[in-house]
Amino acid sequence: MFKTVDYKENRAIFIDQTKLPAEEVYVECFDYKSVAAAIKNMVVRGAPAIGVAAAFGIALGVKKLESTDFDGFYSEVEKICQVLADTRPTAVNLFWAIDRMKSLIREHKKSGIDQIKQIVEEEAVRIMEEDIAICKKMGDFGEKLIEDGDTVLTHCNAGALATAGYGTALGVIRAAWEKGKKIKVFADETRPFLQGMRLTAWELHKDNIPVRLITDNMAGYFMKKGDVQKIVVGADRIAANGDVANKIGTYTVAVLAREHKIPFYVAAPISTLDMKAKTGEDICIEERDPSEITHLCGKRMAPDGIEIKNPAFDITPHRLVGAIITEKGIVKAPYDKNLEKLIS
Repeated sequence: MFKTVDYKENRAIFIDQTKLPAEEVYVECFDYKSVAAAIKNMVVRGAPAIGVAAAFGIALGVKKLESTDFDGFYSEVEKICQVLADTRPTAVNLFWAIDRMKSLIREHKKSGIDQIKQIVEEEAVRIMEEDIAICKKMGDFGEKLIEDGDTVLTHCNAGALATAGYGTALGVIRAAWEKGKKIKVFADETRPFLQGMRLTAWELHKDNIPVRLITDNMAGYFMKKGDVQKIVVGADRIAANGDVANKIGTYTVAVLAREHKIPFYVAAPISTLDMKAKTGEDICIEERDPSEITHLCGKRMAPDGIEIKNPAFDITPHRLVGAIITEKGIVKAPYDKNLEKLIS
């Protein structure tokens, strides 16, 4: 079984998701700047995995700090955290992990610097281990929404590759499969970065779960034919009212699901909730390099000189979401009240 992220012997190790499925290559990072580059360049991607990677980056960064007084040490920690925070703006798990690590360091202010470095490293590994356990709990709750014989459509990649292991949306699918439910999966290709084609299809095929790859604009066709019974996606950030930021194209899938009366579910850990964002309008949407749209396999396919827009995410309004699957249980509308109860 592949490992998305790992930490050992003073280095962070990531499977290079830009090389999949052609090559299963691992990247080793020995400092926080190389971890930041891995996040920014999508070597490691997926909101939970990005959070884990950020924790690894902080652990590697503090190891090399030479300050002996806490104030000087913490000032350098903040610089490390800012470099990591500047990599991807939408996935809230990144900022959750950074805040968790900074709070931990402040809590141990009176400990020696060497001890703090050890505590930070242990916490980074703990975040990774917790993420795997959380995904399995989500799977246990979510699989109850999947019936034997269902065909489930998913968009982008919310599997083991997007987490420390097992997955959010694919964790639900994996759990249903492990329960013996005879399910099938439609994987949207997910333009322009093709996470569904390159990653989701690869993961499911590797686990021998029946998967059929379709282009993004085929989803409505198969829904209308009655070939899709459930839809499960992940999330990069969920606002306090239940609006969901996920990979671009998710909103389109949700609208189609509503038209065809197909349940649309979101699987995400508590760390993906952003209660400071009152609605989806408060969520920053990352705009990525135009070349992701204009080029295929390194070759330019679009005319020179045209304007390109490449938002990496969109917002699915809470009214289109049938349920949010978390490690604490399944949450349904009204989300503004029930999400608050979940974290209180």
